[in-house]
Amino acid sequence: MTDAGFGFPRLTADVPGCGGAFKLTPDDFEVEELPAYLPSGEGTHLYLWVEKRGRDTREVVRALAAAMGVREDDIGVAGMKDRQAVTRQWLSVPASAEARLPEFSLDGVSVLESKRHGNKLRTGHLKGNRFRLRLRGIRDVGAARETFSRLSAQGVPNYFGEQRFGRAGDNADLGRMLLLGQRLPKRPDRFQRKLYLSAFQSRLFNQALVQRLEAGTLATALLGDVLRKEETGGLFVCEAPEVDTPRVAAFEVSPAGPMFGPKMTASKGEVAEVEAKLLVDAGVTPSDFVRGGDETEGARRPYRVRLGAPDLTVDGEDAVLTFELPRGAYATEVLHELLKDG
Repeated sequence: MTDAGFGFPRLTADVPGCGGAFKLTPDDFEVEELPAYLPSGEGTHLYLWVEKRGRDTREVVRALAAAMGVREDDIGVAGMKDRQAVTRQWLSVPASAEARLPEFSLDGVSVLESKRHGNKLRTGHLKGNRFRLRLRGIRDVGAARETFSRLSAQGVPNYFGEQRFGRAGDNADLGRMLLLGQRLPKRPDRFQRKLYLSAFQSRLFNQALVQRLEAGTLATALLGDVLRKEETGGLFVCEAPEVDTPRVAAFEVSPAGPMFGPKMTASKGEVAEVEAKLLVDAGVTPSDFVRGGDETEGARRPYRVRLGAPDLTVDGEDAVLTFELPRGAYATEVLHELLKDG
């Protein structure tokens, strides 16, 4: 099994791949952030509604910091967005630097709106993202419709996408080295350190999700499972599977997999044993995650996510898909289900 999503089992494995090409141009992949709140118009921070094409979020942050004379750490971002795409998202900068905003210029990037607010934008300050994807030259429209219909009804396996693991695919290995106190080939900066540690947690989560899919228990509440309430995000341990499995089927709750760390809600029984074996196989212990500090506190991530406002239309030889996903979920996982590109 690789870190990239290509080799993972799929929920719709019995449906053929629809074929087609993706991301031939940035316009084939549009992403618009769904903010948790909108700027109020008053405050010490300036929110910028930014559209970018062919640029990643870090490039924009660097250029903004240079143009406005602030530190990169002073710029707030709710979520990172792809380079090979057209994306729209909010960023925040100190309002004290507002007069220098006209100095900001970066090819492929436009500031569409600016408005003040009382707090800096923080990672995770968003509801999710709205996507518009174009698959060019699909071969089997029926297969595309069947797969998309099933995902709309049953949810999407919530794998971390290959973007999480870096272009060389080694981010998780570097994160494991950090947890074990080993020296890396190159000293990471704070952003890279967080990225590497998160990638290692993400790889372990993906491995747990693979086991659930292969066992056919993605939408089943197991005794000892940690379940997450869809409406509130609250967590509880399953003590009565016969009661909770119908709630899973109704998408009221979802089984939630491990993002290991000392503050992670613990599972029980056989579920806990399966999760513990992931650590043994990886050659790490629960106490190793303490070394990661605030960056590896631990959490629970749902094994599946719901598609919001799903729609698939055929445009000549292309399929155009629109849908919403909660924060942290990857639209590329919808594409892997459609294309069966393993």
